[in-house]
Amino acid sequence: MKLILASNSPRRAEILTQGGFSFQKRVADTEERLPPGLSPAEAVERLAVQKGMAVPRNADEVILAADTVVALDGQILGKPRDSAHAAEMLRLLSGRRHSVFTGVYITNGEKTVLFHEKTAVCFFPLTDEEIAAYVQTGEPMDKAGAYGIQGRGALFVEKIDGDYCNVVGLPLARTARYLRDMLGENGKSQRGVQI
Repeated sequence: MKLILASNSPRRAEILTQGGFSFQKRVADTEERLPPGLSPAEAVERLAVQKGMAVPRNADEVILAADTVVALDGQILGKPRDSAHAAEMLRLLSGRRHSVFTGVYITNGEKTVLFHEKTAVCFFPLTDEEIAAYVQTGEPMDKAGAYGIQGRGALFVEKIDGDYCNVVGLPLARTARYLRDMLGENGKSQRGVQI
């Protein structure tokens, strides 16, 4: 079986590579549509399914799709529209605890797994100068919640409770266990790593 990553995210690709998986990327253009009133967990699962089902799958392939959001007090913070929006999000997160949700959809055509992972993240209080300097780097612009924990955004994180990889964009340990089952006992799509 071959593993297909239905994502353009370089962070998800890095996480899968870190886990010893070889894969190909295949992404379909999909408009992310959500009905109103979904919880963050329901939203990421729904978006992961949309992404995964939009990608054509051959008989010998396993499709992996994921979506990540940041939520504060139940409100979803997606990717910022512009620099001002990024700064606004970071001011909301300053000195507070928020949650990062990633929904994961995996299918080989016979079996399908859908789950979400939740990680709590606490930020130190941030000054306006820190926020402005970070926004100016451009790093927040393509990231949910306007920060990347794997980059300079790590300077804001006081502590996390849960899976670090989930905050980056893919809960690797849990995902790997499902992938191993889908890919077969030998994990044919893995490079020398048995989990």
